[in-house]
Amino acid sequence: MDQLGMALALLGAALAALMAGIGSAIGVGMAGQAAAGVVTEDPGKFSKVLILQLLPGTQGIYGFLIAFLTLLQIGVIGGGDVQVSATKGLLYLLACLPIALVGLWSAIRQAKAAVSCIGLIAKRPDQLGKAIILPAMVETYAILALLVSILAVFGITPLAL
Repeated sequence: MDQLGMALALLGAALAALMAGIGSAIGVGMAGQAAAGVVTEDPGKFSKVLILQLLPGTQGIYGFLIAFLTLLQIGVIGGGDVQVSATKGLLYLLACLPIALVGLWSAIRQAKAAVSCIGLIAKRPDQLGKAIILPAMVETYAILALLVSILAVFGITPLAL
């Protein structure tokens, strides 16, 4: 087994989980701060602002999924004698980058939208549906990045390269 190839593939998996996870941690924290302010004034709005706080957390899940799939493909999970050449390792690294980068960026941007919508809920709690849609639009790009990473990870053929 090529150690460089395995190292590159592991780096890709780690970046997917770490970067998307960091973005989600920052995002959920930002939204949680805004939510706490609203709940301080009106504890009855807790469930509404909680939904908005959770939205930026999905990118971390997506990054974890790609890391898990990559580890499966390279034989770290589930065993198997998988040969990871330097070229394949680089391909896995590149396959993980869409969700790593977009996950980090979109979670923080989604949190900014969620924070604004938490402010909306503070004044107009009847507008929850609209308040969810606005930050959910940012989610679209995280989902697209997830799909690109999934297609890329599964597009690397086990026997080629």
